[in-house]
Amino acid sequence: MDISITAANAAHLSYAETICQMMKTAAEVRGTGIAERDPAYIKAKMEQGNAIIAFAGETVVGFCYIETWSHRKYVANSGLIVHPDYRKTGLAKKIKARVFKLSREKYPNAKIFGITTGLAVMKINSAMGYKPVTFSELTTDDEFWEGCKGCRNYDILTRTDHQFCLCTAMLYDPGQETEETEKSASKKTEDTSGWTRLKQFLKTS
Repeated sequence: MDISITAANAAHLSYAETICQMMKTAAEVRGTGIAERDPAYIKAKMEQGNAIIAFAGETVVGFCYIETWSHRKYVANSGLIVHPDYRKTGLAKKIKARVFKLSREKYPNAKIFGITTGLAVMKINSAMGYKPVTFSELTTDDEFWEGCKGCRNYDILTRTDHQFCLCTAMLYDPGQETEETEKSASKKTEDTSGWTRLKQFLKTS
């Protein structure tokens, strides 16, 4: 499978309508989940350098974009879509990895989150360090939740005051990762120190 995955830019604007149609078709097939986006929105993400696009030759076969919220304290990797002919090939995982890397490079201190109904996406997120969380731990930016209006399940979200829906919320917190790394390093130091003391004891016994 000869697939190229790259950061989208202004040179890719002509693919925006195709990407939107892919999103719409996927939402109809699933019956849940994917909020529709218009071509102008997708084009803006490309021009901002906030998207990843995948090609098989000249055909677009995958896409995902970045959104920032709450003054860039939160980043969402949204709109992941893979052409039906290229599903179950590992392409979704590769696109998610690239958009995650791009998010970390552009917004290193931001918490990265996503909401999804897809089990495959949940598994990919978990592998990258995301944790399931309640909606209350996500951005409170009204504009983010406005973006859910294109989803057929939006009425569930509004009826529960943005607390519950069919989507699962997942969050990657770089601060938590740093804390866990420090704890791990501290434990290794303690283990090494204990082994050093034991060796010294054996030498003097």
